[in-house]
Amino acid sequence: SPCVFSTAAQQRSTGDECGPEDPRDEPKHPDCTLEHKAIKLEEQVRDLTERYRKALADSENVRRRTQKFVEDAKLFGIQSFCRDLVEVADILEKTAESAAEEAEPSNPNPTLTKIYEGLSLIEAKLQSVFAKHGLQKMNPVGGKYDPYDHEIVCHVPAEGMQPGTIALVTQDGYKLHGRTIRHALVGVAVESQE
Repeated sequence: SPCVFSTAAQQRSTGDECGPEDPRDEPKHPDCTLEHKAIKLEEQVRDLTERYRKALADSENVRRRTQKFVEDAKLFGIQSFCRDLVEVADILEKTAESAAEEAEPSNPNPTLTKIYEGLSLIEAKLQSVFAKHGLQKMNPVGGKYDPYDHEIVCHVPAEGMQPGTIALVTQDGYKLHGRTIRHALVGVAVESQE
């Protein structure tokens, strides 16, 4: 009696799920049961291996996306700061142009000439710092209109220019590492209708 009890306990603990419930219906070939178990285990191994490969590929994709996000954050994290500095550069450029107009040879004011020279140096240094950090002013005059880089504010008669090219710039545009952070406000040449 204790022997029968231990045999039943052993069968339950070995996980004999595929065998018949009634011991009288046991197959005549125990190798068949082992083969069946081996096939099931091989299927489980294949399934788990496939899941592992998918999880590994997913984690690699997440790692790559995260790395790209971090790199973009490093490059473009200063984007709003650059937008603000670009406005300062516009003011500086307009002030330098005004000082240049006032410091003409007909008006020999040495103070005004020095102010203009100082403003020009500051402007050149600011553009140098911009370039160092990947911020570049666009120079679209004579180029084709691109809606991703330019915003049309007016149309200009095409005198000596091909229609669709940029004839004038009313506000400079800027790119940060190739990404437009401020569109250039431009006038596009169109055929005059007479």
